[in-house]
Amino acid sequence: MSKRFSIAEYKKGLLDGNRVSLARCITLVESKLASDQELAGGLLEAIMPHTGHSIRVGISGVPGVGKSTFIESFGTYLTEQGHKVAVLAIDPSSSLSKGSILGDKTRMNKLAVNPKAFIRPSASGGNLGGVASKTRESILLCEAAGYDWILIETVGVGQSETLVREMTDFFLLLMLAGAGDELQGIKRGIMEICDALLINKADGDNAIPAKRAAADYKNALHLFREPESGWLPKVETISSLHDQGIDRVYEMVNAYHNHTLHNGYFEENRHKQDIAWLMELIREELLKSFAQFRQDQSIWEEETCAIKSGKIPVRTAFQHIMKAYRQ
Repeated sequence: MSKRFSIAEYKKGLLDGNRVSLARCITLVESKLASDQELAGGLLEAIMPHTGHSIRVGISGVPGVGKSTFIESFGTYLTEQGHKVAVLAIDPSSSLSKGSILGDKTRMNKLAVNPKAFIRPSASGGNLGGVASKTRESILLCEAAGYDWILIETVGVGQSETLVREMTDFFLLLMLAGAGDELQGIKRGIMEICDALLINKADGDNAIPAKRAAADYKNALHLFREPESGWLPKVETISSLHDQGIDRVYEMVNAYHNHTLHNGYFEENRHKQDIAWLMELIREELLKSFAQFRQDQSIWEEETCAIKSGKIPVRTAFQHIMKAYRQ
């Protein structure tokens, strides 16, 4: 970062709705420097009274389903309704170079220049669940900056994108028709956690196959148990390219929001998500602690050599290592 600011300066920029300040704050929380992390912790604590007042929407789907096109269309519609929209777009990181293209803004040209929208691409950094490690912190910063709709675009890897459900209020799953047997495409893990399933690119020659796919998915969703929210997942056909059905998606999310506010699930779910976040931070810290132990102690090398030579089973080596770690 070219210049260090105080917590008060970061906070003022956020509360003023300054997009440059918001970008700087997200860069701060994403930094791995210990000094930046200490500053970020103080900033997050200072803005807590100004957070929690948005609708958080997770958006997932296989690569090529049209997530970015949908977000541009949906985000533009939201701004036309008077909302401020923040888009947190997660790009996959290379397992070899650790780099990421971060090109989502180039696919959302119209939304990128919209004064009521903010788009922030971030690298997943190898983090599982289709999101970046600091996505939760970024959500809080966007809320403090006055964005009342937060859209989180996951990396698009399909089955593993369940972590985004633990940080959003509404989870949208985008699908395509005509890409094979629709019922074969239903994967229970991710289907069970979605609040709505959108069949995208339902235009032209694909309109009829999309309606057929929607009917199949509606029948399949009835086989799943009722979610804790009491909301039966909906299925819609849309065309992001032609802005068709986007208004129905908006009405659907608002209906879900009102439904869960009324039955108390909304606040209960937010609380559960905070506890899940706490547990995730604890796991991360324990992994860091063990990684340091592994570097400092010779027992790791001894036990792995014993495994390699076939002298002991893996479970026995595990017990020896954990006994040494706990001492």
